[in-house]
Amino acid sequence: MTALHSVPQRLKPRQPVEYQQRWLRTLRSHRVIAVIRAETVEIGLNMALAAAEGGIHLLEITWNSYQPVALLQAIQQALPHCTVGVGTILTEENLRVAIATGAQFCFSPHTSLDLLNHGRTVHIPTVAGAMTPTEILTAWEAGATSVKVFPIKAFGGATYLECLQGPMGHIPLIPSGGVTVENAADLLAAGATAVGISSGLFEDGHVRHQDWRGIQQRAVQLLKSIHAMPLAPEFKRFNKEPVDHAQFK
Repeated sequence: MTALHSVPQRLKPRQPVEYQQRWLRTLRSHRVIAVIRAETVEIGLNMALAAAEGGIHLLEITWNSYQPVALLQAIQQALPHCTVGVGTILTEENLRVAIATGAQFCFSPHTSLDLLNHGRTVHIPTVAGAMTPTEILTAWEAGATSVKVFPIKAFGGATYLECLQGPMGHIPLIPSGGVTVENAADLLAAGATAVGISSGLFEDGHVRHQDWRGIQQRAVQLLKSIHAMPLAPEFKRFNKEPVDHAQFK
């Protein structure tokens, strides 16, 4: 028989530190991240302006956009009231350049210990990509500020997120890769802390025809669907808190 004192104690949940807590409050306040992937700096800037005019103030610039450094700088200058970060970061060198340019948060499509360690060192929210329960828990325990569930459309969308809540409800999840204006509220209702939306907001036809008004209207529609959701008490409290977008700079 195993002695009682030799049984391992259950690990306590990891508690985010101050800059991570600020990031989680920001996510819970805004609930939506507009993910911008653009073929030119001008197009990317107009995409950001349209999203912001529609009320979305969390903006992610993918590192495989055309001239991402120039695009990040242009958006920061044009939208100082927004929180602007980067995504599709694959290497520590990518992250170093992004931070030097002023990125306020970082998303990667995978889990990289190098990226997580560097983000923790410089106190920038770093979101690791994962899909399966094992990957999600591994990313969280490795120090991810939150976990990007990507691509969510491959695993059943809101139903998959809802299934994760029992064992992993303590982990802040951000589904991406298949989020649309129509399903974003369902994903949030299923337990997502926030959602990342790209082509679901920036439809190819609108971008190709430079219909920035159309994108703005989709952003408004998206936020209306989210605001119509019945919120849990903690989300109601977070939504009343003002967000200082300069806090991650």
